[in-house]
Amino acid sequence: MNREEIIARLEELNNTSRELEIGREERKTMAGEVTAYADSFIESLAQAKCFTEKEAGNLSINNEKHSFADLLNTYQKEVIETGIIAPSGKHFGYIPAGGIYSAALADFLAAVTNPYAGVHYANPGAATIENEVINWLKKIFNFPQSAVGTLTSGGSVSNLVAFTAARDKFGVKNGEITRSVVYLTEQVHHSAQKALRIIGLEDVILRYIPIDDRYRMLPYDLEAQVKRDIADGLNPFLVIGTAGTTDTGAVDPLDAIADIAERYGLWFHVDAAYGGFFILTSKKDLFKGIGRADSIIVDPHKSMFIPYGLAGVLVKDKNSVFHSNSISGNYMQDAAGEEMAKSPANLSPELTRHFRGLRLWLPLQYHGIEPFVACLEEKLLLVKYFRMQLAELGFELGLEPDLSVSYFRYPFESDAEEKNKQLMAEIHKDGDVYFSSTVLNDQFVIRIAALSFRSKKETVDRAIEMIKRCLAKVS
Repeated sequence: MNREEIIARLEELNNTSRELEIGREERKTMAGEVTAYADSFIESLAQAKCFTEKEAGNLSINNEKHSFADLLNTYQKEVIETGIIAPSGKHFGYIPAGGIYSAALADFLAAVTNPYAGVHYANPGAATIENEVINWLKKIFNFPQSAVGTLTSGGSVSNLVAFTAARDKFGVKNGEITRSVVYLTEQVHHSAQKALRIIGLEDVILRYIPIDDRYRMLPYDLEAQVKRDIADGLNPFLVIGTAGTTDTGAVDPLDAIADIAERYGLWFHVDAAYGGFFILTSKKDLFKGIGRADSIIVDPHKSMFIPYGLAGVLVKDKNSVFHSNSISGNYMQDAAGEEMAKSPANLSPELTRHFRGLRLWLPLQYHGIEPFVACLEEKLLLVKYFRMQLAELGFELGLEPDLSVSYFRYPFESDAEEKNKQLMAEIHKDGDVYFSSTVLNDQFVIRIAALSFRSKKETVDRAIEMIKRCLAKVS
């Protein structure tokens, strides 16, 4: 192409490509529509069903243009009106995610301004905000300032970062893999086994340590197993404790596990994804010893009510983390002279990453910490209140929970197992309030996980009324 042809083609392309730069008036209209939709959605949450057994319709991409209003309508019908409404206060099923509004606005700002937070040189302010969130987490969990950390998309990636550091510190590779031992319980979140498999440790020896009647790891059994493995010439290197299990919300005896880890030179990892921030509440004594861990993970998108996609990992041995994750290319030479820990890209598998730190930094700066703590204390009491109500209806309850997860079943006179499954099915069919189920001690049980910032006493009262309706259909 000659010069004139190139210029003509550029003008032609510009007429189409400039459509991506939306003008001010159109931006105003679109923003107004989104705000109106968001307001309507939030205002409807208290009355809307929390769960709908409905599959999504046609959402295929076929290069047809649609108005923004039509797209919002499609989103409502095919996304919001299918499955679980996660930010609803009536979501008592899995571990709910809150989605506070100030965090959503932070995400909007991060997406519009789009700073690259992975490398300090590229945007010192964004990287500093990410690091200040990590520093705040270090204070909460009594980790030294010399520790390093990074923000990830969730507990799965956080586990990946921590376990890779442990693997590299202990040199668990090649022939060492099959003689190396990891200690955990049956209550550990499945992302732990998944992370071990992803990082090449599928063939390590997994020792499932017995648990007590509250589903917490038994330290005596842990130490006895470690001793046996050492005597057998094996290589114990990692023990995984949990501060808030998914099934029952149990907190392992962290201090006692830390004693054993120190005594035998094990890497002690704590999965505090769900329960970690309850350390800020009246339950803080349950977390004694968490600061002695070598690594911990925690999810603000759970017990800090932030939208999905924000977790954190803290690791004391920074050299192991750098060994696993820090690498550079010639095109990064302008950033090579900075301190490694300033750049989140040196601390996780992610290079390109969303500026996710803003979604926690901004709400903490705007609200302060007190409303978050009050919400957590509230959830602890809501579960107590819920259990009292169930007891009056004749339900069997699990032991008093450590945190805000509990379980229950009804003692039907016959076919109790099958009828509790029917009760669960009726609850899902009703859909007003969402619960989930699990199996404990070979028994089918129904779970409540109270963690949404929108869950209140009236929400529990509504849940009890729904359970009564459903129970009448099964009885």
